[in-house]
Amino acid sequence: MFLRLLFVLLSALNIAVGAWLLLGQPYARGGSPGDPGVAELRLLSELPESAPPSPPVAMPEPAIDTAPRASSSCLALGPFATPQDLRNARQALAPLATRMRSRQEQSSQTRGWWVYLPAAGSRAQALQEARQLDQHHISDYFVVSSGDQPNTISLGLFKDPANARKRRDDIVAAGFPARMSERSENVPEYWLDLVVADASHFDWHSRIHADGIGSHSTGCF
Repeated sequence: MFLRLLFVLLSALNIAVGAWLLLGQPYARGGSPGDPGVAELRLLSELPESAPPSPPVAMPEPAIDTAPRASSSCLALGPFATPQDLRNARQALAPLATRMRSRQEQSSQTRGWWVYLPAAGSRAQALQEARQLDQHHISDYFVVSSGDQPNTISLGLFKDPANARKRRDDIVAAGFPARMSERSENVPEYWLDLVVADASHFDWHSRIHADGIGSHSTGCF
């Protein structure tokens, strides 16, 4: 009887110890059942959704200065009186210029100042005025018979405007309606445009011997 009771007590004790070991000390939460250093295996459905990739960020490009550097100067020489003078200048300056071009322009030049009596109504009236000039001892005149001002009495063409004014005033003092006007005509002018490396050191004077030639800056071409 004693042995049976002891067996029951030992059996109960074993059951109590086993229950305590099983339920009283649970596994620590958050641990990993795998070996240290080994990646944990997880199902695809357990993986978190990945964020969409960020768009690439454009790197700023360094600014490139594309403006052309002013490395040349452009000059215009002239005016040359004749095409031959222009050709001589081209030949003389060709070794010193990067580019050259020739051009022709029309220029109005003063021929002088004209003193005259206005055109009469007819040839006979113009001749009558001429005889009246003779009576006042006024010479150096002629009656214009053709051109764009027929029956005009020309009293002289003067380069100096002061001389022209004196001639007009003398004729007016004698009682005649003398007038004075500037006479001009269109004449061709010839120019040479050049592109040179450095205008400050471009000596064209020693190579060009034509009279009346000057220079000024001009647009490049």
